[in-house]
Amino acid sequence: RVTLGVAESRAYWARATPGGASPTTVQAFEQHWFGTRSQAMVKLILRSMRKRYEAYPQALAVLHNWQEMSPDTRRLVCHWHLQLSDPIYREFSGQFLTDRRSGPRNELTRQRVIRWVDERFPGRWSPATIIKWASTLLSTAHDAGLVKGIRDPRPLTYPRVPDEALAYCLHLLRDVRFDGTISDNPYLASVGLVGPVLEDRLRTLAGVTYRRMGDLVEFHWAAPDLTAWAEARP
Repeated sequence: RVTLGVAESRAYWARATPGGASPTTVQAFEQHWFGTRSQAMVKLILRSMRKRYEAYPQALAVLHNWQEMSPDTRRLVCHWHLQLSDPIYREFSGQFLTDRRSGPRNELTRQRVIRWVDERFPGRWSPATIIKWASTLLSTAHDAGLVKGIRDPRPLTYPRVPDEALAYCLHLLRDVRFDGTISDNPYLASVGLVGPVLEDRLRTLAGVTYRRMGDLVEFHWAAPDLTAWAEARP
């Protein structure tokens, strides 16, 4: 129900205390962290925010102190943290949509997403729940800039990825266990950064030295971790 949660994430980053006690529902509700939402909805939002960000305390501290962030970067940060916390959204955005783009029709319909959910989790949910999941996935992908439009057929697209967003993702993934490699994973693939496209970006990205010789890939980092990278940003 929170979907991408850009506004909710921004509010959470600003108010959550990195390394401190986890905020309570009553605290967030009474202080209007998320506007005029009901207490029940605030509880749901907080649960989602904790799962997305408290699991990565170094990242939460960076986001808490990152005062000037472009809307494009903010959207991508929310997208990647949602991928990290939700395996269904990660598979949908990082594999299903990328496979779909390589097919004969670079578009998507709500019925196709319903069928994917049903095929991916046979017998797990009722038809009504499957439809709800499909609608949520489509809405979230639209908010993330992966799907264009809200009417079928919906063209598939890629969001703009600023250098600061790409650098954040790379430094975040350095300390995260995930399927794939630092240069081949569902997080970068979901936004079109694969193969030669990604390599071109990496060769000019500040703070990262990238070399490739055949199948051997080397990364050298100017900063030792995400915190140091954030502190060195201009």
